[in-house]
Amino acid sequence: MNILSWNPYFLKTSPAFEPLLGVGNIFEQMICWPSHDTLNNLIYRLPEPINTCSNKQLHFVQQSASIQTFTQQYEARVYLTGEVQTRTENWHDLFNALVWLIFPNIKAVLNQLHYQALLHEQQIKSKRRGALRDAVTLFDESGVIVVTSDISLAKLLKNFEWKALFWQQRIKLQAYMRFFVFGHGLYEKALDPYLGMTGKGIILLVEDTFFDQELSAQLAIIDVKLADFIDCHLVSTNLTPVPILGYPCWSLDNKDETYYDNKNYFRSNLVKNNMIRDVKFCK
Repeated sequence: MNILSWNPYFLKTSPAFEPLLGVGNIFEQMICWPSHDTLNNLIYRLPEPINTCSNKQLHFVQQSASIQTFTQQYEARVYLTGEVQTRTENWHDLFNALVWLIFPNIKAVLNQLHYQALLHEQQIKSKRRGALRDAVTLFDESGVIVVTSDISLAKLLKNFEWKALFWQQRIKLQAYMRFFVFGHGLYEKALDPYLGMTGKGIILLVEDTFFDQELSAQLAIIDVKLADFIDCHLVSTNLTPVPILGYPCWSLDNKDETYYDNKNYFRSNLVKNNMIRDVKFCK
């Protein structure tokens, strides 16, 4: 796929795009890139407006030519005005807009954390990105929400037991664990997937009944629960690596057991004594 050109059917090219189908189905009717008006109309079609944590109504605008002041910086401008600078004919920014539409609470919390970190760095006159901004950026760009009702699957994932998770427990995995891509940078990579694609995951524990609900209901539950968790617990150590092309059917090649023998992609746990790492779950 030529990722530089517009493809109205891009959401059907990979199972990774499933969370976006509900808001992006109009793109199949479009012969060219969506405009800012089109994206803003998608907001207006939602049951409720999208607001930042500063209670500014969200809307997508053209990117500024230059940044002169702190308030004009990308995240600061989103927080203070609700304006999301969005380049046209740009997959990265289009996916960012779509993630705002399906996970508005999570995106608003991430924006607030980013703004507060930027403000603190400015006040102490630091030129270095702090640990909080590192974690926010990692999840915003490459985040994967791993939802499961089976604690044993969660432990396999966070302990890097990839073959056991993706192959030996394949049937259970498909029934009781799902990956929801969050990071807009990771969505962009999924347009042209490659062996080595890895997300930064947060594990969300749910009841079995979660998987019986419609996708829209699942996304709404995730948005609320994870926003609260991120507000209190977002640190880099709670972001566990997720080789997303290991999930069944997310790659045409993973139908064979030997696929999971590639140690360059499915890396082993390097923690001493092979102990489970101390990664907090979202409940």
